[in-house]
Amino acid sequence: MFEPIVLSIKVAILATIIAFIFGMLFAYLMTKKNIPGKNIWETLLTLPLILPPSIVGYLLLKVFGKRGPIGAFLLDTFGVQVVFTWIACVIAATVVALPLMYQNAKGAFQTVDSTYELAARTLGSNPFKVFLTVTVPLSKPGIISGVILTFTRAMGEFGATLMLAGNIPGKTQTIPTAIYYATVTGKDAQANTLVIIMVIFCFALVLGLNAWLKKKNYGGVY
Repeated sequence: MFEPIVLSIKVAILATIIAFIFGMLFAYLMTKKNIPGKNIWETLLTLPLILPPSIVGYLLLKVFGKRGPIGAFLLDTFGVQVVFTWIACVIAATVVALPLMYQNAKGAFQTVDSTYELAARTLGSNPFKVFLTVTVPLSKPGIISGVILTFTRAMGEFGATLMLAGNIPGKTQTIPTAIYYATVTGKDAQANTLVIIMVIFCFALVLGLNAWLKKKNYGGVY
């Protein structure tokens, strides 16, 4: 029973790291740069958040499957199969959780007074230094909220993971898929235990985040 827990944590950590990098990058580009077709790009970035997970999983399967453009390339070039591996779990969790990181980072960047950034530039700081020393510190509450919500979303990903990675015990079975399998096979005790673990874990994370935000007078997670 512990294997799904360990895998879920590993997948959530990796997915959060990837979503953090790309979420911060996309949020910066969308808020600080003039990007052609910005509305279309923003819609694409948030689409996995509103589409049914099964559809997201189906699209990922078409891309990363043996006959998909990326899946075929990886298999033919490096002999790497993505589908039905733990890597597929990470990909599914990252795609579904990325919009949360993006939206939180974008909202945080938009609250930063551009006067501070302009002042840093006039003092000789390059854009990257301004981003690291001014934009990010002033956006810290929103960024941290995004990281926590992204992590919990990645931990709870089910539909896209089931489509792309399957439910292979000891290999691709995460907590949500293990709960599903335990439920359909009549293993209620196991399902109840995993549900309690997930609820307590996610509750503790969000509760801790809200407590920290209120302590810093930032308000809570909306």
